[in-house]
Amino acid sequence: MTDKNSSSFSRRAILAAFAATALTAAPTYSKAAGLLRRSGDIRRIKLYSGRTGERLDMIYWIQGDYIPDAVAEINHFMRDWRTNDVKNIDLRTIDIMAAAHNLLDVSEPYMLLSGYRSPKTNNMLRAKGNGVARNSLHLSGQAADLRLASRSVGQMSRAAAACRAGGVGTYSRSNFVHMDCGPIRSWGG
Repeated sequence: MTDKNSSSFSRRAILAAFAATALTAAPTYSKAAGLLRRSGDIRRIKLYSGRTGERLDMIYWIQGDYIPDAVAEINHFMRDWRTNDVKNIDLRTIDIMAAAHNLLDVSEPYMLLSGYRSPKTNNMLRAKGNGVARNSLHLSGQAADLRLASRSVGQMSRAAAACRAGGVGTYSRSNFVHMDCGPIRSWGG
């Protein structure tokens, strides 16, 4: 038991030590692609869920290594809130979200509208006619729908597109941006 506590304490100490430098490590647009190719010292994600009231501010990557406990917390946070099903979120999606957030130079967390979607939830949303894809990348934990109060969907989508790492959907009427780690493409407006 001592080893487990020592390991947790050590991890927390490392996280605390790097937390203060997280904001100064924000990349510019020209560095976004490099960030996704394992450059930089830390990666941090900030999320808020209006559905559950939960908040997450997590350093999940330090000097080339993902932190398993942090990634597990992100997976739980991005669960299907309707069914409470948890899926491993593709780390590339988390990286795209974090890189775009840094490019936007904001301190507020993303509001997560949708992360992982269970087949049951996806089918229910499709039946309601919400323009939900039958084979949505949300089903495989490879997509997120996000909103920021302080930035427009245009600003968010440009930041995500600058990462050149996946799909970016701009939903101006619904005030959110879809980010995924699928093929590079964009849609909406």
